[in-house]
Amino acid sequence: MSLVARRRILTGIMIVLGILFVVKFSGPKLLQLYIRSGMGDCKALPITCMEPLTELDNPYFPKERVEDFTRFKFKNIEVSLPKGFSVVRGQIKKHFYKKKIVPEGRQTIYLLYQKPDFFVELFPFVKKQGVTDDYEFVRRTMAARTPDINNLTDTFFVVMKGVFTPFLGEQQNLVMLKLRIKNKRAFLNYDLSRQANYYDCTVIDDNRDFFKIYIKDTDKTLSLEDVLAVISTVKKPLHNPGPEIT
Repeated sequence: MSLVARRRILTGIMIVLGILFVVKFSGPKLLQLYIRSGMGDCKALPITCMEPLTELDNPYFPKERVEDFTRFKFKNIEVSLPKGFSVVRGQIKKHFYKKKIVPEGRQTIYLLYQKPDFFVELFPFVKKQGVTDDYEFVRRTMAARTPDINNLTDTFFVVMKGVFTPFLGEQQNLVMLKLRIKNKRAFLNYDLSRQANYYDCTVIDDNRDFFKIYIKDTDKTLSLEDVLAVISTVKKPLHNPGPEIT
């Protein structure tokens, strides 16, 4: 095991021990303060104090827009994507995300697939809190807010919100949406910043397959309707179509 990996594991253990200490010997206010000190307050990380307040059921987007996209078929992911983007596949190995490094400033789409109920199996203790599938896991994560922390479960989901959320710019114009598109339930967080537009899409279909689509649009070429069109196309292939994205 590398020195960096050891340091990450040690840091994670110290954070968990710190949280357990605060839970045992103090109340919610001090626990909230602990999280703000470790992750940032509402000003530094606005998403930790927000939740999706708008739910869209089959929102409109031009169906013909998909015809201009390129269809990608990889192991576990089939999706139509706009042209001009580098495509990167991510993986989760135990508690760590692994992804290919992309040159700064490049138009990028990052894809991730996980099998049904991956997260409730990774964190089985949440089942005792009524979280029995990955959709409920993601819903609780997106709804988690630092000001609402009252116990260790609340704290866990705020921490998961920080882990789940990729870079979204300054988050000064952050919007959180809950969606239903065809046979998919999704959460879309996006920020239209000065440097670039960022879209973070978490999608779970009726087969409970989990997809993550993160779009870094440095040229600001995509509209919200374009992103909705992308979400509508993602699915798990019926057959293994060939090589994976690496």
